[in-house]
Amino acid sequence: MNRNDFQPAFKLAEVVAGLRQARADWRRSQHRSREPGGRELPSSEALADILQHLRGILFPMRLGPPDLHQSSEDFYIGYTLDQVLNALLPQVRLELGHNLHYAHLSQPEIEQRAHQIVQAFAIELPEIRRLLDSDVLAAYRGDPAAHSVDEVLLCYPGVLAVTHHRIAHVLYRLGASMLARMIAEIAHGQTGIDIHPGAAIGPGFFIDHGTGVVIGETAVIGRDVRLYQAVTLGAKSFPTDGDGQIKKGLTRHPRVEDEVVIYAGATILGQVTVGRGSTIGGNVWLTHSVPPGSRISQAHTRENGELLPA
Repeated sequence: MNRNDFQPAFKLAEVVAGLRQARADWRRSQHRSREPGGRELPSSEALADILQHLRGILFPMRLGPPDLHQSSEDFYIGYTLDQVLNALLPQVRLELGHNLHYAHLSQPEIEQRAHQIVQAFAIELPEIRRLLDSDVLAAYRGDPAAHSVDEVLLCYPGVLAVTHHRIAHVLYRLGASMLARMIAEIAHGQTGIDIHPGAAIGPGFFIDHGTGVVIGETAVIGRDVRLYQAVTLGAKSFPTDGDGQIKKGLTRHPRVEDEVVIYAGATILGQVTVGRGSTIGGNVWLTHSVPPGSRISQAHTRENGELLPA
């Protein structure tokens, strides 16, 4: 007898019914609409495709199509930009339609607001390109192993993460915070670098190696700052309200002034300031502000237990 005659019964109808009930229970508990309809939330797959094309628009001769010539750059950018913005528009519309902040708006008003966000985003693209040029130069100048700015742009995970962040931060400022967070998480998954789209980062930003870097939502980073792998700019504590719920929207992350270098494994927590031109050594745990020009390193211990600067 053929073994194919013994196909197992997976009880698919039972599983499908159970999943249907689980969805219904969730929607009821969250007061979601029970009316059938299309997708309610933006798509990570759509955003990944948009990002790929945006990188080509920003750097056409290096990240655009392999057969592109300079003589047709503007044609390629104009055509691709039109496609990208028309693909981005429904994603913004989905976020606005889902966001309780816009619940009082009619569908035509949501449509108008979505167009405004996408148009404002497009206008920001030249400035994003200029910022990224400063980041690429910072990476090239800051890494003795870098042979060219082109190598940096094509190969460095820190530059990829910062590229995503520059795009995400604009959308975050314009009110598309969910899309911005999704873009940040795409970069996080590809590079291991976790930058919240709310973080404000000045020009000339360089993350060397990068894996394990975490930068929180309300962090502020000045010009020409360099971070190494496993650096955390995080929150020290999370205040709660009378019901024990974490308060949202409070400033809780560090401010890093211009020309600061933070070496691998350093952790800086809370609403503290790292003064201009400071150097924070590897594996330092810092929870207080330091003045400009500081040199902070780990302590080491003598046999008698006395702590001394390393």
